[in-house]
Amino acid sequence: MVNEKYDLVILGSGPGGYVAAIRAAQLGMSVAIIEKEHLGGICLNWGCIPTKTMLKSAEVLSTLKRSEDYGVSAENIGFDLEKIVTRSKRIADQLSSGVKHLLSKNKIKTIIGVGFLKNQNLVEVLVGKQTKEIGANNIIIATGARARDLEGIECDGDFVWNYKHALRPNRVPKKMLIVGSGAIGVEFASFYKSLGCDITIIELFERILQNEDRDIAAHIKKEFEKKGIKIFEDTKITSFRKEKDELVVELNTRDKLQVEMFDKIIVAAGIVGNIENIGLESLGIKTKNNHIVTTEFCETNIQNVYAIGDVAGAPWLAHKASHEGVMVVEKIAGINVHPLKVSNIAGCTFCEPQIASVGLTEDKARENGYNVRVGKFPFVANGKALAIGDTGGFAKTIFDLNTGELLGAHLVGPDVTELIHSFVLSKQLEGTDEDFFETIFPHPTLSEAIHESALNSSDRTIHF
Repeated sequence: MVNEKYDLVILGSGPGGYVAAIRAAQLGMSVAIIEKEHLGGICLNWGCIPTKTMLKSAEVLSTLKRSEDYGVSAENIGFDLEKIVTRSKRIADQLSSGVKHLLSKNKIKTIIGVGFLKNQNLVEVLVGKQTKEIGANNIIIATGARARDLEGIECDGDFVWNYKHALRPNRVPKKMLIVGSGAIGVEFASFYKSLGCDITIIELFERILQNEDRDIAAHIKKEFEKKGIKIFEDTKITSFRKEKDELVVELNTRDKLQVEMFDKIIVAAGIVGNIENIGLESLGIKTKNNHIVTTEFCETNIQNVYAIGDVAGAPWLAHKASHEGVMVVEKIAGINVHPLKVSNIAGCTFCEPQIASVGLTEDKARENGYNVRVGKFPFVANGKALAIGDTGGFAKTIFDLNTGELLGAHLVGPDVTELIHSFVLSKQLEGTDEDFFETIFPHPTLSEAIHESALNSSDRTIHF
């Protein structure tokens, strides 16, 4: 028996789900959103927000340690791990409460429970020990993803951590192994190294940061190694065992074996979509590689059922999920929408130094047959970078030699996650190198490196 009926029912309240719900309400739809745990999803409660909060604490600590460089004296510099963790939880809770307020303000029915698709117009919800059925003209699956487990290296929360465990430490480990060098891996490496932990990163593939431009990855590797972080590429764990309070780990690097001792391992080897136990099999919804298969408009193979965000595959980014949520809802409402252009979505990594990129890497642009012009400009030649005492890194731009089209942009250095939007906007507007040449960037700012990198692609650099 159907207890309630809505124009739209959404499974999951992360940055895809709750944004879709609010946009649907704005368009006059009746909306229910089902969340099994915390409003705001993994991103807000366990991912984007708490990690960046903790990384800010690490950044402040690093700055204090070199305060003499700024003519400032600071004594007895230290940190309180419990306060760092408590602050991250407080900010996550504040934002979760904000999502709750926004849903209420927009008259969206919020159900804390577990949803299961009975058919394309019916969702069964388990609330506590009671079950009710909710009718839906349309359904959006926004159940997100979770950390990938590695066979033989099960996360126990004691010796072996996933990202959730790493966000709630009760002490700083002495020696840590991080398995995987994507965004999650290098962010935790950066955080724990700042707190004094001895860090080793291993990467299964030939180099770290596989999705980043090769020059960016090389720079991060150099900077991390300068800080004392050990990096082993083309490496896998062949065995490990517990001995008292330590893990004895055998590493295989290009057929060379070595044994290392650690007291903690963080597994950061990717994610898998939350596709289990939500009724996909009963409806015949297609999945592939632990994610839901969708069209360019986030449609599944079942009419009226959509999937957005991490559960629908890469890129696994909160802002991508939010955009998809709005696009789907507007499509349902009959508004003419444009499909998502993955090449226009920026990726940001908040390690120290920061990484930000959009579009094609230089290698990928050449593989795709483009004749390219590449420009680079180092922050060491930027006045603002010198003034703030953070001169590592560079801006890199990749243009089509024939048309001037911006194909990709890659930055590493101070606050580059706040600079990348200029390149994103240019790509969205189909900008060219000439647009960058003619734009007047304010002085003194880090953004001038964007201008100079574009100029450098045509041998017109002024300050380097």
